[in-house]
Amino acid sequence: MNNVTESHVFASIVIGGKQIPFITDAVVVSWLIVAFLIGASILLTRRLKNIPGKGQNFVEIVVELISNICRDTLGVHGKTFAPYIGAIFLFILTSNLAGIFNIAPQGGFFANVLHIKALENFRFEITPPTKNFNVVLCLTFMSVSVAFFCEFHYKGLRGWMRSFYRPMAINGFIKILDYVVRPTSLCLRLFGNIIGGFIVIELIYHAFPPALPAAAGIYFDLFDGALQAYIFVFLTMVYIKEASEEE
Repeated sequence: MNNVTESHVFASIVIGGKQIPFITDAVVVSWLIVAFLIGASILLTRRLKNIPGKGQNFVEIVVELISNICRDTLGVHGKTFAPYIGAIFLFILTSNLAGIFNIAPQGGFFANVLHIKALENFRFEITPPTKNFNVVLCLTFMSVSVAFFCEFHYKGLRGWMRSFYRPMAINGFIKILDYVVRPTSLCLRLFGNIIGGFIVIELIYHAFPPALPAAAGIYFDLFDGALQAYIFVFLTMVYIKEASEEE
């Protein structure tokens, strides 16, 4: 179970005599996902044509789908926040599906091929970065910060301060509680579902023949992964919409 919940540390730094992980497998996989998304975006959009091919058709469908969802949820602000919503959705979706592509060779393979015994203990697995709490916490901080900025941008400082006591004084307590509950629920919902599904898949792999884990992976990796990515961005849009509503 520790191997499932803990990250493999490749590099760490020492601060105040305490060793703090600096580069973990979650960081490396996140870099790979970002590089993949940037590379795919450049490759699919470098030669746009009036009569689109298969790659351009796929890109246009994805862009139009995200734009429509943002417009339906955020209204007039949909076009403004569509790039952020699209970027964070694609990153979370790809992260949740990363476990499907866990075909990276381990240290034993490199030690046999390169005849370097020191590589036997090397271990790197392509696992969902979203099963790491720090990654999910950063994603949550980004979305909450965007929503918080919208309150100041669209309501102004006075409008934001008035929202604490209108329509009644008790609204201030509810609003402060809301600032705590929203990011907590947003973070724990994504993290809990991904780490839970990952643990279940690992247990099934050790207890049953390969056929059952493969079937279970269709649900936990594909369906649930896509669902959790959508829920995260949908709640983000709801928070942005409420924050951007002018008085």
